[in-house]
Amino acid sequence: MDYSKFFSADVPSFLRSPVRDIFKKVDLNAIYSFAGGYPNAATFPLGDIERLSGEVVRKYGARALQYGATQGVTELRQVLSARYGVPVENIQITTSSQQGIDVCSRILLDPGDVVLAENPVYLGALQSFRAYRAQVCNLEIATASGGSAGIIFDHKGSKTNSSLRRDGTGQPAISAHNGSKTQASLRRDGTGLPAISGKAKFIYVIPDFNNPSGITKTLEERQRIVEFARANDLLIVEDSPYKELRYEGEDVPSIYSLAPERTLHLGSFSKIFAPGFRLGWIFGPEELLEQIYICKQCLDLCPPIFDQYLAAEFMGSGALDANLLKSKELYKSKRDYMLSLLEKYMPEGVRWTHPEGGLFLWLELPEKVDTVAMYDSALAAGVAYVAGAFFYTDGSHRNTMRLNFSFLDTDRMEAGIELLAEQIRLALKS
Repeated sequence: MDYSKFFSADVPSFLRSPVRDIFKKVDLNAIYSFAGGYPNAATFPLGDIERLSGEVVRKYGARALQYGATQGVTELRQVLSARYGVPVENIQITTSSQQGIDVCSRILLDPGDVVLAENPVYLGALQSFRAYRAQVCNLEIATASGGSAGIIFDHKGSKTNSSLRRDGTGQPAISAHNGSKTQASLRRDGTGLPAISGKAKFIYVIPDFNNPSGITKTLEERQRIVEFARANDLLIVEDSPYKELRYEGEDVPSIYSLAPERTLHLGSFSKIFAPGFRLGWIFGPEELLEQIYICKQCLDLCPPIFDQYLAAEFMGSGALDANLLKSKELYKSKRDYMLSLLEKYMPEGVRWTHPEGGLFLWLELPEKVDTVAMYDSALAAGVAYVAGAFFYTDGSHRNTMRLNFSFLDTDRMEAGIELLAEQIRLALKS
């Protein structure tokens, strides 16, 4: 039977996740997997969860197992308010931060609308934008060398210059384009900033330890994005699931703190608590959150109630901060170890980022290497990564890849990186 005639017009726009397809095909424990964005299970606070689960039952009783408010339980919103200095009325709880991306897309995008996002882009966001038949155009902050601002590659101890190019305003330059496609044409307005003509709706950005690149935006870059958004009357969706996972350097103010009137800030418990709880949050203007509130009623009625009370107890009791200290120590050591292994095993011509936090490294290989074409042979050899082309709006940069350093146990990491380096050498010889 041909079922295609029953499908909606949205279905052809659905984008498959190559990461999820990997998990569908293989047992992660049977290979050296640098592919997923999984946190390490050693960071899951099992003792706290066991203790606090009983506390939730004693404290809230049957209420913790009942339906709850669509906007989230008050106790969790109050704890988030106290931690981040955001009024309770500006906080919406979500069933994962991925749902946060989706509900923002759902209430803001019509088919053909434009989303501006800096390449490379988080794959889950691309899936959501394209599911609503939006066009995703590249937002670029230029550097002196013409690359993306803030991207620093390491190889054999060397680093590229990432200083910002200046335009006539004395600020780092910013532009929007989509390769050869004129989906979001540019003009100049009276402010000297590039302005968007067309139906652009919002800028999407992961400013802290970007997935996939691992790069963090400077305060100046964030200010420039805000100026650009204000000049062109755009909203900003700030996706920030990794902000608490900083291992070096100074914290940078959120874009939401710079422009709360036009920013929807997405947070997540998945990387700082446990992903199985599927909890996240949105900070934003009440008028926007009201539409998200209505939208969520048709999606899931309310976020998981027991999980919310447990998260409120975990965060409010100080257990989160204690667990974060241990988690960051573990992840820093794993990041440093992977960097040392890349230095040891990778052939000449391979470069990689040095992230100050988060879960990912970004590799750029010689142009000859096609990481999409190389993938099946690498997986057959027992090592998995995500080809960088999947994170680009036009499928370009096929000589790049994303590596996760959080998931694989340290005692297996060296063999995995050595095997990956061997696959790259084979690709270079072919």
